[in-house]
Amino acid sequence: MNISQIKSRAEERLAIGKFTPLQQAMATEQLPLRGVLLAPTGSGKTLAFAIPLLRSLDAKAHGLQALVIAPTRELVLQVADVLRALAKPDFTVAAFYGGHSVEAEVNALSASPAILVSTPGRLLDHLRRGHFTIGNLATLVLDEYDKSLDLGFLPDIKAIMKRVGFCSSIILTSATALAEIPECFGKAQFKTFDYTLREEEVPDINFMQVESAAPDKLDTLKRLLRDLGKERVIVFVNHRDAAERVYTSLKNDGFAVGLYHGGLEQDRREKALVLFANGTTPVLIATDLASRGLDIAGVDAVIHYHLPVSEEAMTHRNGRTGRMGASGKAYAIISAVDKIPDFFPQLSTYWPEGSAPIQQADTATLYINAGKREKISKGDIAGYLIQKGGLSAAEVGKIEVRDHWACVAVPASKAAALITTVQPYKLKNTRVKLSRVE
Repeated sequence: MNISQIKSRAEERLAIGKFTPLQQAMATEQLPLRGVLLAPTGSGKTLAFAIPLLRSLDAKAHGLQALVIAPTRELVLQVADVLRALAKPDFTVAAFYGGHSVEAEVNALSASPAILVSTPGRLLDHLRRGHFTIGNLATLVLDEYDKSLDLGFLPDIKAIMKRVGFCSSIILTSATALAEIPECFGKAQFKTFDYTLREEEVPDINFMQVESAAPDKLDTLKRLLRDLGKERVIVFVNHRDAAERVYTSLKNDGFAVGLYHGGLEQDRREKALVLFANGTTPVLIATDLASRGLDIAGVDAVIHYHLPVSEEAMTHRNGRTGRMGASGKAYAIISAVDKIPDFFPQLSTYWPEGSAPIQQADTATLYINAGKREKISKGDIAGYLIQKGGLSAAEVGKIEVRDHWACVAVPASKAAALITTVQPYKLKNTRVKLSRVE
């Protein structure tokens, strides 16, 4: 693909009208490339490495040409979505990750994808079973490579690299400082593209502390959330059991809230992100698992219910807001037993009133029990709701389509009637069931 095609599709399909400095550097950099891309969270690294990856593809070639390895299932899905938007209809993208059907992934190989996005463990499992080979690649990307090392994936990565034959370009990415490059990537010199300290990439975040009279901060959190109204907020806690407790208390009080931590089933985690991104549950209670590798636009604020354990953790949490030139807010709830770490920025004090009523979301999410494997697309769903349900195009919100299910955001006031109205009709010749996600 040439750069003019990529720019045009980025604008039309991803609503990105202007490249960031890092993306522009990738648009003009000579290939092949051995590079490390360093840029803060929210700076568009996925599109940045997608640019040289897509430039390296040959429309006349057959088989796998590009491989992206990412440390988490959520990051795999997000990267695959971006690459699909840019690559179709010229190239096919497959995504492999734990919790996904191995059979479905093997079947995806029959389409001879040009691009594969995978977690390290799932990729190595397929390779050891002999499902396919990675002998010759145009581009290999290790996204969030520092996190892959932190999570202990180096042995898997070494085993994968032993199976890689010739590879023209190798790109590593990180949101923080340059980590040591593993020897398995060869002795060739890597060029560093460091955009971590550039003024135009510094997030515009207002940092505030909120004092809690009691070590149990739930009442303070609830007052703060009442003040924030319908803003989209991620509340960070340090442990899964705390996430469950805070989530349950808020939900029982009537807040529109979601839950995200590593102890949940993959399907539930995916749906929690869908509902948060589309505004159905504008408050998300999460562990630090949500601090990296998620590309959710429009997060108005982050709340440190528990203080982060390190400066890196704080950086990644705060990086969820104030992204791509937008302003954001970060609140730290402080009780008498807390000690503010030295790495925290200067904090102004915010005193929540907590007198406003709990705001209910204007958006509801409908679940559809059919997806990609049933040949259902986003366009099919939008057309179904407009033609059969009577919605306007503007009322059809964010649509997510997975292998065997899909979710679509609609006005909350119309959700119940919409389900009744469309139920007699098939969706693309498929009998489906719609239900509201509670």
